[in-house]
Amino acid sequence: MELQNSVKEALNALYHHPDDVFRMEADRWLQNFQRTIDAWQVADNLLHDATSNLETLIFCSQTLRSKVQRDFEELPSEAFRPLRSSLNTLLKKFHRGPPKVRTQISIAVAALAVQVPPEDWGDGGIVNWLKDEMTSHPEYIPGFLELLTVLPEEVFNYKIAARPERRRQFENELTSQIEVALNILTACLKISELKEQVLEAFSSWIRLRHGIPGSVLACHPLVYTALSSLNSETLSEAVVNVISELIHYTTAGNSGGIPVQMPLIQVIVPQVMSLKEQLRDSSKDEEDVKAIARLFADMGDSYVELIATGSDESMMIVNALLEVASHPEYDIASMTFNFWHNLQHILTKRDSYTSFGNEVSVEVERSRRLQVFHSAYESLVSLVSFRVKYPQDYQTLSVEDLKEFKQTRYAVTDVLIDAASVLGGDATLRILYMKLYEARTCLGNGHNQWHPAEAALFCIRAISNYVSAVEAEVMPKIMSLLLELPHEPQLLQTVCLTIGAYSKWFDASSDGFPLLSSVIKVLLSGMSKSEDSAAAAAVAFRHICDDCRRKLCGYFDELFSIYHSAVIEGGSFKVSAEDSLHMVEAFSMVITELPADQAKQALEKLCLPVVTPLQEIISHGPEVLEEKPARELTVHIDRLAYIFRYVNHPEAVADAIQRLWPILKAIFDIRAWDMQTMESLCRACKYAVRTSGRFMGITIGDMLEEIQGLFQQHHQPCFLYLSSEVIKIFGSDPSCAYYLKILIEALFKCTTCLLTNIKVPQQCISLC
Repeated sequence: MELQNSVKEALNALYHHPDDVFRMEADRWLQNFQRTIDAWQVADNLLHDATSNLETLIFCSQTLRSKVQRDFEELPSEAFRPLRSSLNTLLKKFHRGPPKVRTQISIAVAALAVQVPPEDWGDGGIVNWLKDEMTSHPEYIPGFLELLTVLPEEVFNYKIAARPERRRQFENELTSQIEVALNILTACLKISELKEQVLEAFSSWIRLRHGIPGSVLACHPLVYTALSSLNSETLSEAVVNVISELIHYTTAGNSGGIPVQMPLIQVIVPQVMSLKEQLRDSSKDEEDVKAIARLFADMGDSYVELIATGSDESMMIVNALLEVASHPEYDIASMTFNFWHNLQHILTKRDSYTSFGNEVSVEVERSRRLQVFHSAYESLVSLVSFRVKYPQDYQTLSVEDLKEFKQTRYAVTDVLIDAASVLGGDATLRILYMKLYEARTCLGNGHNQWHPAEAALFCIRAISNYVSAVEAEVMPKIMSLLLELPHEPQLLQTVCLTIGAYSKWFDASSDGFPLLSSVIKVLLSGMSKSEDSAAAAAVAFRHICDDCRRKLCGYFDELFSIYHSAVIEGGSFKVSAEDSLHMVEAFSMVITELPADQAKQALEKLCLPVVTPLQEIISHGPEVLEEKPARELTVHIDRLAYIFRYVNHPEAVADAIQRLWPILKAIFDIRAWDMQTMESLCRACKYAVRTSGRFMGITIGDMLEEIQGLFQQHHQPCFLYLSSEVIKIFGSDPSCAYYLKILIEALFKCTTCLLTNIKVPQQCISLC
């Protein structure tokens, strides 16, 4: 009694006390109470107590449910019968509600059935016991129906602490009794006000995927009731759930598969197809439209292999799915996206055609199917492309809304890639070019509606990997249009990214390279406009220089001013330090294509604006160098690392590292205590060693001597890593054996000493 009063007082404090501290303390006490063995009796008593309020009933029903699920083994074996009897009494008591309490009691009974074998339960197992109870006490049918609903759901509830073998036995027990369960539900259909509850229970049992033949289900009263309810003025969730589960059931592996379930499929599909016109009915409730769209999407996902054959009947489903995809609400239209992807996979992968025998037959069938679905995917491109358009008020979007919009763009990108896989990139590009051409009209006559043009360009960029590098019909027109678009920041960012995405076209197409100088001017505008457009322009420049490096290497001196402006502080460009690395990489790849003598001069020129700030810092003396924030050093050292990594001229890089070694050594000597700077510097040295190899000459000896001495003083893990890189490259060189032997012995001796000292765990972890 004392505990019962304590529970009531704690619940009152939890829900009604004005002080947060008291509420948190009450919550903590109640959680601890639920773990005790006394919770069984207290929760049971309070549920039977007529004076318990709703808060107490909800808490105690949740407690009892949780105890049955997780702590049933706390009870002695003889406690099962009284517990079952008590739960049965409670189920009858709350058969009309409150719903939350009734649901928890139902789950508790179902969880008890999972724990207890049918021979211990008695009465032929829980399903037969339930049938007898419903027959004997028809006035409590609503409560028993909820139990019948949650019973199969508990098969897949792994919160229940039942052993795997017992869980499998319970699933088999229910599947063997499915006919009894469906007979109970069929009998309950006579009570009209219980129809929704009966159908919810039916959908729950269908999820067991038991192999009932389609011919049996096709004429079953429960199926007939659900299908006939599709024509109701308002679609109920229960009806939709049943039809959805039946659709999935027809293709489930343990249901016998499509051949066995064909009679049921032939009943379901026409009924669902009759709902197509309602998709366009503006007077229809949006939730009803969403439910109808869900059924079409379920049919598409489940019957995609049948649909892929391209029969007249399957194309009716495809047209219905296009109707769903055209719905203005993205949440509804996107239900079909998974279908279009799966269909594309079947249409394009050769594994789908193995049954057609030889290569000629396979190719004929593949071409036929692709042609059949050609117009559907053409329509799909037009239907999804507008969904990536920025809203007019995009600048005021919340963080969550902006995240959701980006997710929409990613999803549409996937659909466009699916379409390009079926149609071919060039054909898809022609459709999207028309969207861009139409969007250009929104930019004229004093209008500044850049959003449609940006959306079209986003889609064009999305399929870049599927467009031929020598496409000559619309790519020149697209690139010419890009030069005419206004430099609005968001639009300019997408323009720059699109240019970068088609970098291979500029190299391979006869129309591409002549446009390159004009395109680079657009990228320069992007670097000057905003940080976002500058980041996009830097990435695009890297792609251009990567794919067009052989053509651009003759223009290195003319392009150098762009690089210089990108890496110096206070320039006109808004390229961040991180994005400037794209520019460093871009020009390093161009230098790689130069002859050796020119590459050496170009590399020296490339390093100059990077090294000058470091030289200036060092020139002010060790005190200034030691006090500088690490970022003011690493921003320049990281650029050197990129140069050493991407300039593939070993002798030129070796010459550069030898020339720059005094600067690097000064930083090693003064900043050896600074992990961030040392990691950046060791990374730069690592790439220099990898690229130069044996051309490094005496510099490698100086570097090894430096890191050997510094590791013994400062124990920086990156020194070990740099040493391992040197050993990988020079370990097989007999002339280096003596120096490497001394290095390894010194490092190993120091490291083993560190391993015995628990006060320096970081070094030990790095060694491990």
